[in-house]
Amino acid sequence: MTQRAARETLRDERRDPGPDDDPAGAPADGDEHPAGGDDGGAAPSPDGDDGGIPASGEDGGTPASGGDAPGPGGGGRRPRRRMFRWVAAVLALVLFGAAGAGYVYYRHLNGNIKQNPLNLGDTKVAKPTPNAAGQTPLNILLIGSDARDSKENQDLGGARETFGSTPLADVQMLLHLSADRTNMSVISMPRDTLVQIPKCTDPEDGTVYEASNGRTMTNQSLGHGGPGCTVATWQELTGIHIDHFVMVDFAGVVAMADAVGGVPVCVDANILSRDSRGHGSGLKLPEGTHPVKGEQALQWLRTRYGFEDGSDLARAKAQHMYMNSLARELRENADLSNPNKLRRLAEEATRALTVDPGLDTVKKLYDLSNELRRVDPERITMTTMPNRYVGARVEPTEDAEQLFRLVREDIALDGRDEKPAPAAEAAREEKPAVSAEPAARDDRIAVRVVNGTRTDTLGLASGRAGTVAGLLREKGFTGATADTVGALSEPLTLVRYPSADLRGDALRIAGALGVPESAVRQSTDVSGVTLVVGADWREGTAYEAPEQDDTTPESARALNGADDSACMEVDPAYTWS
Repeated sequence: MTQRAARETLRDERRDPGPDDDPAGAPADGDEHPAGGDDGGAAPSPDGDDGGIPASGEDGGTPASGGDAPGPGGGGRRPRRRMFRWVAAVLALVLFGAAGAGYVYYRHLNGNIKQNPLNLGDTKVAKPTPNAAGQTPLNILLIGSDARDSKENQDLGGARETFGSTPLADVQMLLHLSADRTNMSVISMPRDTLVQIPKCTDPEDGTVYEASNGRTMTNQSLGHGGPGCTVATWQELTGIHIDHFVMVDFAGVVAMADAVGGVPVCVDANILSRDSRGHGSGLKLPEGTHPVKGEQALQWLRTRYGFEDGSDLARAKAQHMYMNSLARELRENADLSNPNKLRRLAEEATRALTVDPGLDTVKKLYDLSNELRRVDPERITMTTMPNRYVGARVEPTEDAEQLFRLVREDIALDGRDEKPAPAAEAAREEKPAVSAEPAARDDRIAVRVVNGTRTDTLGLASGRAGTVAGLLREKGFTGATADTVGALSEPLTLVRYPSADLRGDALRIAGALGVPESAVRQSTDVSGVTLVVGADWREGTAYEAPEQDDTTPESARALNGADDSACMEVDPAYTWS
């Protein structure tokens, strides 16, 4: 069945609502969730995952109908990352569920929506500068919680002994809507990315969670007071100001996928995601394109065993395909003229959500959905944060910082921004950082200068920290000191600062040297304003900023929202006939 045929099937179902409109039942078997939590020293599970919800993220779910098909063999794969189960449901909630909710139970629905503070950290990130038309971008953090705080969520996702345990932010996805509202960029972050979780305070009981001692998995941030700590963690890592968050749980996925009527997905061969040891989501589909909804949609989003190499990168790819297909369905084919379907969608959308105070009413969600729906699918770009393995975990790479910079500077990830006039482009390339934020007097700014000129092929350029520190002192920054002990390896010259109150000082230092604002970054790796002299400034006293590369890194695995030809590759070990 083609994608077009699948859409026609969906339209026929919507015209003739019947018993199929009822919400899907809960799976018979939930995602196994061993006692002892996800991390914190829990013993690895038998298949090599690290405790808690298995890293595979899919060891459960009812096997698909037709269980007489032969099960795939093997099963000895090395489990890797698990990401983004609830992504499509979140998008459905924001894009469409809220819009429908405006017509029924306004006050009742407002009462369904749960809210938490936006940012539980002590530091803030400055809002982006408006463009020439006075418009600013909109950044929304989408969070999928593995909370076992209801029978519905427990049935779908874990063992009874985990009921009420500390939730984990197992889905984290930043949605960036451009200032001119012409394009949308999405960055997914693996759940076990190693980050510094900042100090956060629980808004309910005042518990203070100190900043993590060293790096820890980003999914643990949700347990440090709530989603506002996940927001704070993202802002610390990326330097991107986040305007809102939307959080959804297990039950929201199943209910919402069923309510919107199904989403066409494609596999290039028959698939049964179940190995000889019982691992897998239970997803069973024949080759081709087919609409999935309810429990089967959840299985698609959870499947790792059977897709490509069995890694979480393959799972993220499948989830991105689902999201793009869902967005197309919502724009082109959704028909909720049936009152019962509309009411159910409104109820499930609002009950499944936890949001910040800026999105705590149906009206606010409706306005947001209108903003998002203005973007054509062909201008939506889905990406995964570039990363590399550190043992069993991952960390951001240099490409990740480039991806973050493109979002900070509101540069479309599809490369289709209008090119500025040559004079404007030249001004952009040469423009140094200019501080519009308060800064201390030049002679009161303390700045440490570190030599970071080492590369893979070249050693440190001798004396660079001392030379540049001396240059700053000549310019009146008498508090500049050279770190003659420390040495780093940075391809570009950077100015780092630990907290928002020192951003003005950092920008002032960068501006004095001609360093662009894009190279001024907040970082918990420093205790004060720190200038790292990079490999792009190995000699001389005049800094010349290199021409910036504004293309999306290949390692981000970009997927265009209008690509309806995408089809998941099935591992032959998980096929059937």
